[in-house]
Amino acid sequence: MFDTYRAPYSPLPGTTPAPRALFVDRWGTLLATPERGFAACAGDVTFLPGTLNALFRAVRSGWKVYLLGNEDAVAYGEISPAQWKEIVEHVHAKLAGAGVLLERDYSCTTRPDGVPGQVADSVYLLPNTGAFYHAVHEDGIDLAKSWVIGDSTLELVAGWRAGCRQAGVRTGLGLSDRTFDVEPELIGDDLATVIDVLLDRAALSA
Repeated sequence: MFDTYRAPYSPLPGTTPAPRALFVDRWGTLLATPERGFAACAGDVTFLPGTLNALFRAVRSGWKVYLLGNEDAVAYGEISPAQWKEIVEHVHAKLAGAGVLLERDYSCTTRPDGVPGQVADSVYLLPNTGAFYHAVHEDGIDLAKSWVIGDSTLELVAGWRAGCRQAGVRTGLGLSDRTFDVEPELIGDDLATVIDVLLDRAALSA
């Protein structure tokens, strides 16, 4: 009797589908926005209800998760880069502790009109599309099958410009900013609700 040996060959390039992603806005979508309008320390960070569990289920279902957002509090000198680093590390640790594998975090801490040391234009400054195309270049993401999820029109129009599908949430600004004229394909009460809908759709189409 012989055991069959299967060599652990990797799939040939181009024979597996490109991964799909969730590009999740940070403040107002994943995290509650503090009353002052920005977080000054890790203690100010509060994950909105159900978000960690929903993202865990999304990752288990094969979605790649990215964070994105403009961090104007750093760009305008309301908090220091060191304070922002502490906040980022806390958020990443909470995600990891919940079993959420974060692919990348695209937080833009500069602006052309920022304070000294934070003055710079950037392809990652929303509504620019650098975050999305970087994910394509580095991770092979299929933007046409990916979603951007946010509470303002800023991130949604950036995703639209990059070819992503858009989902709005009623938390945070609840799309009340009306900075851009964008009509998301999906609007849910919160991030967890939106992810539930996307997971259900994926199950039905499997």
